Amino acid sequence: MLETADANIRIVLVEPAGPLNVGSVARVMKNMGLHQLVLVNPQCDYLGEEARLMAVRAADILETAKVVESLPAALVGCVRAIATTGDDCRSLPTQLEEPAEALPWLLEAPSALIFGREDCGLTNAELNRAQRLIRIPTSDAYTSLNLAQAVAICCYELYREEGRRKKEEGSSATSTVQDVTDVTDVSPMEVGRGKKEEGRGKREEDASFPGSAGERISRGSASSIPDATDNLSTCYQEQLATSQTENPSIPLASAPLENLEGYYQQLETLLLKIGYLQQHTAASRMEKFRRLYNRAYPTVDEVAMLRGVLRQTEWAIKSYPRETNSDTLDGALPENPTDS
Repeated sequence: MLETADANIRIVLVEPAGPLNVGSVARVMKNMGLHQLVLVNPQCDYLGEEARLMAVRAADILETAKVVESLPAALVGCVRAIATTGDDCRSLPTQLEEPAEALPWLLEAPSALIFGREDCGLTNAELNRAQRLIRIPTSDAYTSLNLAQAVAICCYELYREEGRRKKEEGSSATSTVQDVTDVTDVSPMEVGRGKKEEGRGKREEDASFPGSAGERISRGSASSIPDATDNLSTCYQEQLATSQTENPSIPLASAPLENLEGYYQQLETLLLKIGYLQQHTAASRMEKFRRLYNRAYPTVDEVAMLRGVLRQTEWAIKSYPRETNSDTLDGALPENPTDS
């Protein structure tokens, strides 16, 4: 079983209509070490005879599947989400990626892999709930994949990636043990020879500098000598900070998707109130905001900051008077003493 994948990744099926498909998905999930199945408003009997027939020994995954009414509810607790699509999504500016490139990103945090309806896939609004989109390459002769087949391909990619990572970790551990063995296998004669050479080198070094060892130390205090360990630590921290900024695959304290969803709802309410959004265009405008924040991977603290700005703005609208003949606020806004 793949412990990391099983702990972090849930497979989300949006309104599946075929019990045979759901049963097949359960089977391939168990084949690849995954157990978290979430069904959004299923349109079939996922516990019926047909589903169990295809699940074979994976009936337990059907029985423990979580059923929710909406996609946002399915994503509660997730930090990352990837949605699958069968078309080229020309109406969305989000880049389409291949499974092998994008899916490893899900292994590093609580995540969801989202699949759409058998007949029409996911809507644009549902696709915008995910931070990244993938499309499985297929022949132009027949581009449409069966739901269970698509899930199988993605689960296999996750299985293979986790296996590769474990193999690399094992090789690294073996290499470390070998290094230690190489040191301990040195014979006593070789150790003695090495000490003699070290002593000879020390005497030659002393001869090249006038004065005693004590005099040489007094010429430069110990504090003036840079600590290589400290320099390495600082350099590593700087590189890590840079890589985290540039590479979203580096684990970050990203905000759970439900936190972002709360922010989107609060933002939409405020923008409608001040007239920036209109009811007939609000949905399309909010999709653009979602795509913006999906690229940013905001942290919990950053989402809290953004929501604080909205709360302060709402308070100012209610509390501070406007000029009689102007739509601007009269003077500078005082600080809201109740806002932390």
